[in-house]
Amino acid sequence: MERGGAAAAACGGVVVVPPAAAAVKDSWPELVGVSSEAAKEKIREERPEVDVQVVPGDAFVTMDYNAGRVRVFVDSDDKVARAPKIG
Repeated sequence: MERGGAAAAACGGVVVVPPAAAAVKDSWPELVGVSSEAAKEKIREERPEVDVQVVPGDAFVTMDYNAGRVRVFVDSDDKVARAPKIG
């Protein structure tokens, strides 16, 4: 038997392929304009292993890349000013 072998024959010739692993999310453009607290909650829900840091939009920050960090830049109204991303 070709592709799928006995298992495919048992299913009437249909080969069931599991979906690929979901891509790990690394940015949240949909959070622009929401409150910092709502953004932190959403990011922690989707990536509980990362450190979420809320930072004023005009703050100076280090330029190093850190795969375990998400910076949430906020405006003066505590709303997300730009898309949070890993780094």
